[in-house]
Amino acid sequence: MQLSCTVLAVTELVDSSVDWSVVESWLAAKGVAYGQVTAIEQIGGGTQNLMFRFRCGDAQLVLRRGPRHPRPHTNDALRREARVLSALDGRGVPIPRLVAAEPDESVLGSAFYVMDPVDGFNASVALPPSHESNAEMRRAMGFEAVDALLTLGAVNAERVGLGDLGKPEGFLERQVPQWLGTLDKYAALDGYPGHQLPHVDELAGWLAQHRPPTFLPGIMHGDFHLANLMFRNDGPAVAAIVDWEMCTLGDPLLDLGWLLATWPQDGAIGPFGRISDLPTRTELVTHYAKASQRSVDHAPWYGVLASFKLAIVLEGTNARAHAGKAPKATGDLLHAIAVGLLNNAMLFIERGL
Repeated sequence: MQLSCTVLAVTELVDSSVDWSVVESWLAAKGVAYGQVTAIEQIGGGTQNLMFRFRCGDAQLVLRRGPRHPRPHTNDALRREARVLSALDGRGVPIPRLVAAEPDESVLGSAFYVMDPVDGFNASVALPPSHESNAEMRRAMGFEAVDALLTLGAVNAERVGLGDLGKPEGFLERQVPQWLGTLDKYAALDGYPGHQLPHVDELAGWLAQHRPPTFLPGIMHGDFHLANLMFRNDGPAVAAIVDWEMCTLGDPLLDLGWLLATWPQDGAIGPFGRISDLPTRTELVTHYAKASQRSVDHAPWYGVLASFKLAIVLEGTNARAHAGKAPKATGDLLHAIAVGLLNNAMLFIERGL
C-alpha cells in the first residue's frame, strides 16, 4: 500500500534494513552490476514493504523487500509481485522493468527483487511544472489512468502464465466474509482494543444484498489508485503501475471501484492525490465503458466494496501500531482515512458516484 514517495534521509535505519554487502555480492552473482553500492535512498514503498534507490557501479536500481516486522504472507506477496512483473513484461501494461528477483528469504531476511527506476512522477506527491500549469494535461491524466487499467484488464492470464494467480470462482461472494474475518483477526494483536470503524455491518449487508450476479474474471492489481501510479514527465500517460503486493485473479471491475473510492473528488479522504481539473468519477466510468467488454452497470457497488475493503486493510496498520509493530502516527492517520472511506461508501449508496 503505497501512500507516499517522499525520499527519506539515509540514516542508520536504512543501513540496518539491508545488508548492502550481501546485495553487492548478489548483484554480481546475477550478472546485474558490479562494485560498491552507493547513493542509497529509502523511497516510498508503502506501509508494508521497503524500497531503496541506489547505485552499483554504473547501474541505477531500486530494491524492494519486506518490512522490518514481516507479516505472515509478506514473502509470498513479494514472490508473487516479481512473478507478475515478469509475466507482464512486454504485454503493453505500464510496469517497472524487473531486473532480477530473489525468492529465498534467507539471503536478505526477506524475499526481494530489483527493478529499474521509473522515469516519472507520483501525482499524489507533486506535479512537475509542465503538468501543474496545464489543466488539459491534468484532465488527460485521469483518462490515462483508466486506460492503464483497461490494458491490464485485457491481459489473458492463462496466456501469460498467470492462470493460477488466484481463484476467481466465487470471488465476489468471498469478499465481504473474508474481510470481516480479517477485521476480527486484528483483535489478536496485543494492545489493540478492537475496531471503532463506522457502518461496517450496514455496508456488509448492503454489499451482500446488491452483489452483481456475474463478472468476467481477469488480472487485478488490487490497490489501484493515484498514489500507485507513476506518470510520464513528458505527457499525461502512465509510466508505471507500482506496488503489486495485492495482485490476484478476480474481478477487474474492483480495480475500477478502487480508483473511484480514492478519486480526489468531493473532498475524498486520504493521501491519494489532490489534483484539480481531473475528470469526475462518472466520466471515468463512461471512459472505461467505451473500451471494455465489462459492464459498468454496477460501478457504484464496486466503489462501495473497494471503500469497505480498503478501510479494513488500512485498519490493519492501526492495529499493528497499537501492538508496537508500526508507528503510532501512521496508525492514527490510516485509521482516520479508513473512517472517511466508510463514510464515503455510505454516500455512494445514498447519492451514487
